[in-house]
Amino acid sequence: MEWQRQQFIVTDQRAALDDGLIHRFLSTDAYWAKGIAKTTVVQSLDQSLCFGLFATPPSGTPAQIGLGRVITDRTTFAYLADVFVLPQYRGQGLGKWLVECILSHPDLQGLRRWMLATGDAHELYRRYGFTVSPVGQLMEKVNTEFLHNSSSQ
Repeated sequence: MEWQRQQFIVTDQRAALDDGLIHRFLSTDAYWAKGIAKTTVVQSLDQSLCFGLFATPPSGTPAQIGLGRVITDRTTFAYLADVFVLPQYRGQGLGKWLVECILSHPDLQGLRRWMLATGDAHELYRRYGFTVSPVGQLMEKVNTEFLHNSSSQ
């Protein structure tokens, strides 16, 4: 699928994504993925429903400026991850539009549950119906060996 707004495009085509740009942003600028290995990023993209945000300058060659990734069975559950817009493109409503495109994707309609984790964008996601989960319902198992290894790469 593809959505267009002025000179911006969102696409769910995996082949359109710039793996190098995504890895650079996640490994250096994203608080949730600092130091993540490129092989891990590429594998996560390959196994997810991804949404690339692109800007098309007057010259006509689209450049990736953002990403949203959904881990899902496309039937009952989706986890929204790795949502970002490059700093120079923020403040234009592109993050909101990206989330709207993701939530409107036909393969993600009627799911029983969506989840995400955020340290700083609660207000953004509240506008789309996300709420803070009650304490005690969610559990997690963290692979501390993975966390240690990815921070040393």
